[in-house]
Amino acid sequence: MSICIIGDVMMHARQLQFDHSHFLDDLRPLLSEADLSIANAEFTLAGPPYTGYPAFSAPDGYLSSILDAGVDVLLTANNHILDKGSKGLERTLKQYDAFTGSGLDEEQYFRNNPLLVTVKGIRIALVNFTYGTNLGATEEYPKVSRMNREEIARQMKRARNMADFVIVLPHWGEEYVLRHNREQQEWAEWLVGQGADAIIGAHPHVVQDTTFIKGVPVVYSLGNAVSNMSAVNTRLELAAVLTLIHRKGSKETVLRGPELKFLWCSLPGKKTDSFRTVVVEEQIGKRADWIDPSDYDNMMQTLERVKKTTGIE
Repeated sequence: MSICIIGDVMMHARQLQFDHSHFLDDLRPLLSEADLSIANAEFTLAGPPYTGYPAFSAPDGYLSSILDAGVDVLLTANNHILDKGSKGLERTLKQYDAFTGSGLDEEQYFRNNPLLVTVKGIRIALVNFTYGTNLGATEEYPKVSRMNREEIARQMKRARNMADFVIVLPHWGEEYVLRHNREQQEWAEWLVGQGADAIIGAHPHVVQDTTFIKGVPVVYSLGNAVSNMSAVNTRLELAAVLTLIHRKGSKETVLRGPELKFLWCSLPGKKTDSFRTVVVEEQIGKRADWIDPSDYDNMMQTLERVKKTTGIE
């Protein structure tokens, strides 16, 4: 079975002016062909008035567009999930079906953290947590998973007992920095010791380096999936595709990959007249197809710069 994971799906103020139903169109084959697709939902569905940074509230229809593109599970443990307070989080989670990283009450939190997903007979546990939130919760519930080792150790123990394969999805790291920091490394090493089979991170808004720790793949940051960011390196991102092989009668689940695919978030007037995230390898040699060919050049220059710094081929 295959799992596709993309980074931060955002909704800045300028994005609110465009038809969001097409933002992820070019990722539809990648997301829908995978047996399980996961995205970090870095916004709230707190209702009108709809707002962008610094306190996000996207229209409910944005959720439909993300799901229609092929996303199955949403990650909710991120620094913007409490942008509209506990009531905003509560309204957001009531719109969601399959998600992890938070919970409305004790029962839902326990059920979704870790979240167990069974596909083609393979049981996958997802553990999602954040370094913190921009606004703190006023009550224990609704609750967001945080970087608390005691709490995460409990989740990892349950995940290990219930699943064939455990994916940890931390929201961590230093923004706009292309290399991981010491805290990320220490946490990654600890998570491997707790039984993680793959670690795929987000939050820095740029791609970060990758490694293996005792055979466990660590992708420190996927970067954004779609946003209105234009700062250096923030428009280049990754999709991570994991392929799991589980033979009947065997207790072992084998990981192939991850395969990393570079993506590029095209702003309005660049590739199309709206926001559009594209797969870089599918665009190579198609400079003439862009409304603004200089943005194609920007994409290729950013790709080479990020690859050189991160070591990702």
